[in-house]
Amino acid sequence: MRFVGLRHGQSTYNLRHLCNDDPASDVPLTAKGIAQAEAAVPVLQQLGLRAIHCSPLPRTVQTARAVNTRLQLPLRLEPGLADIRSGFDGRPVADYMAAIAHDPLHARVHGGESIQDHFERVCNCLQGLADEGEDNLLLVAHEETLRVFKAWAEGLPVRQVIGLPFDNCKPYFFDSGSV
Repeated sequence: MRFVGLRHGQSTYNLRHLCNDDPASDVPLTAKGIAQAEAAVPVLQQLGLRAIHCSPLPRTVQTARAVNTRLQLPLRLEPGLADIRSGFDGRPVADYMAAIAHDPLHARVHGGESIQDHFERVCNCLQGLADEGEDNLLLVAHEETLRVFKAWAEGLPVRQVIGLPFDNCKPYFFDSGSV
């Protein structure tokens, strides 16, 4: 399966370094985030994309809709692409990182999911899309989710992608080959 991963545009919580994993929390894009989404369109228009699937969090939905005003593709929300449920919604990312520092891969705090749990959820979603015969998709998601995209497409262990940076609204290209 070939797909393009696109991290959402800059959000208000990105500026404040806060966690957000609750789709009910209205965490919108900033003006810069909207401009980032619009700037991605010329590259995306050249790819012959067939559909957009996005996380249900408002910042990803807003990003997907912004690029889709010009792409005009079918758009589907995919709960499996949601950001990691950190258990720290609305709280500083630094506090979350400190809380999982003892075991970054397996630690679950405040009823959230571990990085391993998130990895498995996103991989199941990707495998489901591949099993449906989906191809040449735009997947609008989150930095942590793009890390999973890389691991899944390249057959890497989750430990190898922890902490990899992915820029807002930069298209990243993945091809899972025979997965």
